[in-house]
Amino acid sequence: MTKSETGRLGEESVCAYLTERGYTIAARNYRIKGGEIDIIAENGDFIAFVEVKARKPDSMVSGFEAVNKRKRGLIIKTASDYCCKHPSVLQPRFDIAEVTIDSGRVLSIDYIPNAYDTSGYNFIF
Repeated sequence: MTKSETGRLGEESVCAYLTERGYTIAARNYRIKGGEIDIIAENGDFIAFVEVKARKPDSMVSGFEAVNKRKRGLIIKTASDYCCKHPSVLQPRFDIAEVTIDSGRVLSIDYIPNAYDTSGYNFIF
């Protein structure tokens, strides 16, 4: 599988994971200049901005570690843009999903709701 195919499989798997848990997928691959959010999902209480990291079982850096301070800032900036264009009463939340994939098969999904917040960034929701 190519890197983009692996990423797409990871995102599809997380969308199914969220849907099974009562979420509605509001948007996928929401982009602005300088940022992208893989999945935006809603569940009646929260609007979750989800970063998906697909990895092989032997990856040196976990998907959670890959979402560093710079990446979090870009996601928060993009989420702020989304919220301005799509006003909502739901509480924003930033989640990370790490999907382990081997030979085109999803082995596991590790999902951290509320993995980080906007502390230290100049964005207000």
